Amino acid sequence: QVQLVESGGGLVQAGGSLRLSCAASGSIFSINRLGWYRQAPGKQRELVAAIPIGGTPNYADSVKGRFTISRDNVKNTVYLQMNSLKPEDTAVYYCNAHSSPYVYWGQGTQVTVSS
Repeated sequence: QVQLVESGGGLVQAGGSLRLSCAASGSIFSINRLGWYRQAPGKQRELVAAIPIGGTPNYADSVKGRFTISRDNVKNTVYLQMNSLKPEDTAVYYCNAHSSPYVYWGQGTQVTVSS
């Protein structure tokens, strides 16, 4: 089992920045990929960014150049630095961990970008 706890969401004006954090605990040795997804009202959950263990990050086209995913192996934490935020980035953001064949999710954190 892997437990994920997100923090760092909130309300920000367009053009601003936020950093999301996701602390992992439990069977973290089994994790082979960490990522962030988001779900806006009335829309499907979508991948924002992911970082495979030992691999290179990948990003949704809509956030490339604005968002950065990173990991701190000592703190067992994955971060999502979000810059130049837009109103269309408003969503609930979920941390995600792959530990084949299982997938784990955090509880979500709300990000609201005002215009």
